[in-house]
Amino acid sequence: MTAGDWPQVEAIYRGGIATGHATFEASPPDWGDFDAGKLTVGRLVAVQDHAIVGWTALSAVSARHVYRGVVEHSVYVSDYARGRGVGRLLVGALIDAAEQAGIWTIQSSIFPENQASLALHTRFGFREIGRRERIALMTYGPLAGQWRDTVLIERRSAANPTG
Repeated sequence: MTAGDWPQVEAIYRGGIATGHATFEASPPDWGDFDAGKLTVGRLVAVQDHAIVGWTALSAVSARHVYRGVVEHSVYVSDYARGRGVGRLLVGALIDAAEQAGIWTIQSSIFPENQASLALHTRFGFREIGRRERIALMTYGPLAGQWRDTVLIERRSAANPTG
């Protein structure tokens, strides 16, 4: 993913936000903030017919050195490409990139209503760590004003074991 990809990546991000089941963010950041908040490893796009149809990125969970191998990830697929294996390709490539970079834990928080994302991640060895009940108040969309739960998932690397 490059700055030149941002308009298409942002459009997919907006589409995910519009579902109400992708993020607590009400709108995507600008490229500068996105770029500053994401690691360089794992920034991937899926391209079909010369158009970006999905993307993924990693962010550090902490600035502390002891957590250098623990990341949070995002994966978004355009409405057009959902159900066509794009998410599977992106998550598989993301895991490969993370393992090559020495990352030992990939985690994410997913709304429990997003069953497709939970099923996708289960296929790749992510496990549910727990449910965070009423963790945050939704501020936009049809669920604005509702407290939402998230499911915390993680995948531990076999290539970069933690003991």
